[in-house]
Amino acid sequence: MQKAKNRIFHLVLPACLLLVSCATSPPRELGLAGAKFLPCPDSPNCVSSDSLEKKHAIIPLTFGLNTERAWEVLPDQVVQLPRTRIVTSKPNYFHAESRSSVFGFVDDLEFHYRPEQGVIAVRSASRSGYFDFGVNRSRLETLREALVDQFPGGK
Repeated sequence: MQKAKNRIFHLVLPACLLLVSCATSPPRELGLAGAKFLPCPDSPNCVSSDSLEKKHAIIPLTFGLNTERAWEVLPDQVVQLPRTRIVTSKPNYFHAESRSSVFGFVDDLEFHYRPEQGVIAVRSASRSGYFDFGVNRSRLETLREALVDQFPGGK
């Protein structure tokens, strides 16, 4: 019986490690197409302020006259999220990765400052799996709350 358990363990562990390692490559769905984020996949584990679909839609970050200042401090707020790091930074765009605490699954966070609209567009999506149990939406709302604390009147 113990040999059977060991055999199963030795077969399952490499499969799990392969699954996790495959999820570490950045997806092709990152970045901008023109002036908007690429669309969310059909799965419910993505939210985007550019989405027209209710299940994926989230409002962008807006702070009136303070939106530019909010953009400047946003990277500092993002890296304060647990297990989160910025991997790409451009003048009006940055991409961060956030890892789950147990299995290290990666979620991609994207932010795009649109000064002509006075907004910071947001997108957060899981690289793997189907459901995220609301984690991506919750993470962006946590960031929104932190910024509203600094810039009252924002949303």
